[in-house]
Amino acid sequence: MKASELRLYHRLQVTAHRLRKAADRLLVDDAGLTTAQAAVLAIAARDTPVTQRDVAERLSLNESAVTAMVSRLIALGLLRRTRSATDGRAWLLSLTEEGRAARRKARQSFASINARIEASLAAKEIERLADYLDRLSAGIGDSDP
Repeated sequence: MKASELRLYHRLQVTAHRLRKAADRLLVDDAGLTTAQAAVLAIAARDTPVTQRDVAERLSLNESAVTAMVSRLIALGLLRRTRSATDGRAWLLSLTEEGRAARRKARQSFASINARIEASLAAKEIERLADYLDRLSAGIGDSDP
């Protein structure tokens, strides 16, 4: 059967929307963060220090969107921004202690979301789904059709 006959795009959109809403609700309740903000903290924790441009590239977002998000995370005391010692134009981002605590809470929320996925699918189905999503993402890529 064809993807259009199964309305795969629609099904992916609905599932992604529900997943994002559920994750955002949990994250806001548990850590006071959205999924996008939690992603920024995860990148800053893993690759510290990191530039805003690096974060934007890793999240496939416009740098202006990341700038607003980073400003909010700095205002919340979760990130700090320092001038790069090697590039005077660049600002480096790193987590504060409060940011590390928020990230720990966010990881607990994501564990809950992953548990919901695991309750819906068998282990082999999860492996296949991960493979299918990776292949679909690679096949679509970032280029225009």
